[in-house]
Amino acid sequence: VDKPPVRRVAIFGGTHGNELSGVFLVKHWQENGAEIQRTGMEVKPFLTNPRAVKKCTRYIDCDLNRVFDPDNLGRTVVEDIPYEVRRAQEINHIFGPKGSDDAYDLIFDLHNTTSNMGGTLILENSRDDFTIQMFHYIKNALAPERCPVLLIEHPSLKYATTRSVAKHPVGKYEK
Repeated sequence: VDKPPVRRVAIFGGTHGNELSGVFLVKHWQENGAEIQRTGMEVKPFLTNPRAVKKCTRYIDCDLNRVFDPDNLGRTVVEDIPYEVRRAQEINHIFGPKGSDDAYDLIFDLHNTTSNMGGTLILENSRDDFTIQMFHYIKNALAPERCPVLLIEHPSLKYATTRSVAKHPVGKYEK
């Protein structure tokens, strides 16, 4: 099946403000993005939760990585709206809207974990041929190092992660 090429990629860091690897990489690439730029492609490093990063805490009011559902994205902005819900709406406006043809092609969301799982890729949709092929390429490029893929797909749950705004959401966890 012919599909349009990937032209717009975002790299997110700081979805959880206490997971600093992605924060450091995003800040580095914001200052000097030459190593991530590719001809014919827009690559945008983006700090997703700057208030939580500043406080070095997971979140301010609620987990940013859980509020990208239709209810929160469509919520009326009022004074007491949680910070992360407002931030989700801003991110959806910049990189989406979620589920639309205008959404970014790929969001690569960088996280840390305290689990001894090494570098792990997170797949949200087992029917996303592009992402599966990309993971295959990454795994081969990293060989002989291990790079497990964790499938977090569930038949009745809809994930509301930051990366779910993109046509192809990718999570990367590193110990």
